[in-house]
Amino acid sequence: MLKGNIATRFYQDPLTFLDQEFPATGDVVQTGQNEYCLGNPVDARAVLRNNEGRYLEHSDFFHTRHGLFGPRSAQLKIRRASRALLRNYLDTPGQGELPAFLKANLPLVSEWPDSGNRLVYRYLLPVLLAPDSPPKLRLLLERIVETAVLANAKSRQPRWRRMILQFKTTLLLSRAIEARQALARPSPIDLLDVVACSAEPGQKVDELAEVFLSFVFAIAGSVGFVLGWSIFLSGTHPDREAPPEWVVQEALRLWPVAWQLGRHPAKEHQVSGVNVSTADEVVVCPYLVHRNPEYWPEPAAYQPERWSNPEAWRNPAFIPFGYGPHRCVAADLSSQLVSEMLGIIARSNTLTVAARDTRPTVAAAMAPPPFQLTLHPRN
Repeated sequence: MLKGNIATRFYQDPLTFLDQEFPATGDVVQTGQNEYCLGNPVDARAVLRNNEGRYLEHSDFFHTRHGLFGPRSAQLKIRRASRALLRNYLDTPGQGELPAFLKANLPLVSEWPDSGNRLVYRYLLPVLLAPDSPPKLRLLLERIVETAVLANAKSRQPRWRRMILQFKTTLLLSRAIEARQALARPSPIDLLDVVACSAEPGQKVDELAEVFLSFVFAIAGSVGFVLGWSIFLSGTHPDREAPPEWVVQEALRLWPVAWQLGRHPAKEHQVSGVNVSTADEVVVCPYLVHRNPEYWPEPAAYQPERWSNPEAWRNPAFIPFGYGPHRCVAADLSSQLVSEMLGIIARSNTLTVAARDTRPTVAAAMAPPPFQLTLHPRN
């Protein structure tokens, strides 16, 4: 039996447990009978890079119920096409009209982090689905965001409703992908096209549907939570004014949305001084890596000004979007968008944040605690 029932302590309050154990117990924190959280940045990068084949190939984005979506050529096709599509949308003058969008969609008083998820989702909806897509499909995505993406969304819905939604989602998206494949456009008009056109011979349509849903969760969930954390930290530290880019970087450092990246060993080996076998799971933990005191002074403190130093941007103990071949392909674009949104909101308003809790919502993604944002327009 694990000392002090470690697994129970971890799952009851994972962040407190990690804070108490790291770095006192070394670069690895055992969090279960066969589970180890890794906080050493050099070893963490080596695990995610997996050059020596010590771990089973895995991608958090391309993971489906059928296993790892592939082949690799299809993954690369999706990565290249999706980045180009998003880059074009963000860089085309007037296409998104971000200031006008925020003015129209962000009221003076709003509830977060849900408001952040909805803002990012609605702004990037034309990238997910072209405006002329069937209304039924657009309504489906809206429902997915509300019932499966928002913080604690799953706990608000009974399991039977979630199962029905999952069935309808797979059915409608599969049909939509087949319709897009029949059109065979020379270049994709949205991310649904990107996924549909990436199919290799014999590829399951429902697997393509899951990959498309990964885009929905990444945009509405992950990017939305980064915006929420940036707003939360700005509003709870009004005396620490800093460029929005620094605030976003510090939010990503302190509260990485993707805070656990699990990998299964393909063979026995040693990582950070711990022997692991094929029965174990090694979890690269950006939350620990980003708070490693050997790489960050005062690692638990909110200090956006630390990003004024160019060395901070090259610090190896910073992996909020993963690392290696499966690193988020739109990492820089996501940070750019959140920085622009934060800058527009903060330049036009004084922010007041009333936190309803001080603790993050910890699930697969790490969401900010619930808070109310009040905007006081500047004269």
